[in-house]
Amino acid sequence: MKAKYPQEVAERLFKNVYICLRCGTKIRTENPEKAKCRRCGYKKFRPKSKERRTISSSK
Repeated sequence: MKAKYPQEVAERLFKNVYICLRCGTKIRTENPEKAKCRRCGYKKFRPKSKERRTISSSK
């Protein structure tokens, strides 16, 4: 299920925002290949997910 955001809101929330693969810290940068995590120093990032996550109940 994709979340519907106005264009301005989507750009502010997701444009140039990356998540550190080691510690999960958010960082805003235009070039994630040259960036380094402020918290742990790791150099690998993923883009911030644009869809909402839901908690599924396991039975």
